[in-house]
Formats: sequence, C-alpha cells, structure tokens
Amino acid sequence: MPPEGQAFATRLVEGVLEHRPDLDRVITGIATDWPLDQMAIIDRNILRIAVFEIMVDHETPVKVAINEAVELAKCFGSDSSQRFVNGVLGTLVSGPGGVLAEPGSRR
Repeated sequence: MPPEGQAFATRLVEGVLEHRPDLDRVITGIATDWPLDQMAIIDRNILRIAVFEIMVDHETPVKVAINEAVELAKCFGSDSSQRFVNGVLGTLVSGPGGVLAEPGSRR
C-alpha cells in the first residue's frame, strides 16, 4: 500500500477508536430497532467508519463515504448488509436534522 493509503487507513482506525462511544451513540440513535450488540460485526464497523468520515473527519465527501460503505457491505457483509448500511447512513445525512439537511452542509 502506498504511504498515503497507509496514512488514510491509520487515520480512519485511530479516529474510530478515539470517537467510538460518540459514533456508537449516533448509530444507536438511528438504527433504533438494532441494538449495537445485535448488529453483525462487519455492519457495525462499516457504519462506525462511515459515520466517522461524515461527522468527524470531513476529508471524504459525504456521498463518497456512503458509496464506499455500501460497497464494503456488499463485499463483506450478508445479503441484507448493503440495504441496512445504506438505510442507516441515508437517515444520518437526509433525515430530520441530518448532516445534509443542515445549512452549510457539504455534499
């Protein structure tokens, strides 16, 4: 992996670890029917990474972060992971009070 790829991956992992309680609160607030401990581990971690990118890191455009998360869910999750991840992130950004619903939001 090139150095810039390593730096990106390190930033994501360290950022998710640092902000995990806050990320988990956001996910829990959106996916109210799925307690974190009942979510598939891969889905939960894909969501943590995407929520970190969208709400904390701000280096990746929102739509790109969502698309990447959905692709990861397609590759590594179950048959329903793609829809689940897309639904949670769609609610995060477009639902009431969502990231893209706020004035000055970034697309």
